[in-house]
Amino acid sequence: MCVAIPGRVISMDGTKATIDFSGNIVVADAGLVDTKVGDRVLVHAGCIIQTMSDELADEVESLMKEIEDLSN
Repeated sequence: MCVAIPGRVISMDGTKATIDFSGNIVVADAGLVDTKVGDRVLVHAGCIIQTMSDELADEVESLMKEIEDLSN
């Protein structure tokens, strides 16, 4: 099973987006979803699959942190 975590688009070059995942920088294809700098996004298999609100992205990140804390 794959779990996608939210990242923030920090730059765009055509249909390529540079995304910051808590300091991990990834380039993904933005051709499937209308995306702009500053958007919070989910990426799967190198493609942006969804944009999301800051509130939802923060909630997902909080839940992932809780899961991580449970495994420590």
